[in-house]
Amino acid sequence: MPAPLPPLLTTERLRLRAWLPAADAALVRTLWSERDPRARYRIDADGHPTVAEMEARLAEQLVVTARTGLALLALERRAEGDVIGYCGLIAGQSSAEEPEIAYELLSREHGRGYATEAARAVVHAATTAGLPRLWATVRVWNAPSFRVLEKLGFHDSGRLDPDAERGDTVWMTRDLRGPAVSG
Repeated sequence: MPAPLPPLLTTERLRLRAWLPAADAALVRTLWSERDPRARYRIDADGHPTVAEMEARLAEQLVVTARTGLALLALERRAEGDVIGYCGLIAGQSSAEEPEIAYELLSREHGRGYATEAARAVVHAATTAGLPRLWATVRVWNAPSFRVLEKLGFHDSGRLDPDAERGDTVWMTRDLRGPAVSG
């Protein structure tokens, strides 16, 4: 098994850190509410998931991180000290040996390069940890995520999971044993 990802990564503008469930649960709930309106995970009429439910999910993620070495990390702007999303690695639909990179930002922070900056740090950490390959799953309509992944050297794997309701999912991949990608 590859080495675990470090619990803290820093970039010029960002700090990627382990979740603080009580402090970060409201932000994660907001992210869920902002997702594509077709997403089945949006907050329902009864207010679910609640902040308490999100806090429990974040605590569960910390347990998974301890077991697998994979982590979704809170994405915090260094100068402002505010959490604006997350970025990290999950087993997701792949495996712990070849995990998926995942990221999500508050909509007000889109278009500022934060996702690319954070994902670049995660790809570097995954390479340093000895992971051979990363995957990413992206809905066909999510052009900004495709741009982020392409900047990081991901390419279409040829796998497509059809989903007429939410949009087909494209599997992107990046071999970490090759040359580094800049940009």
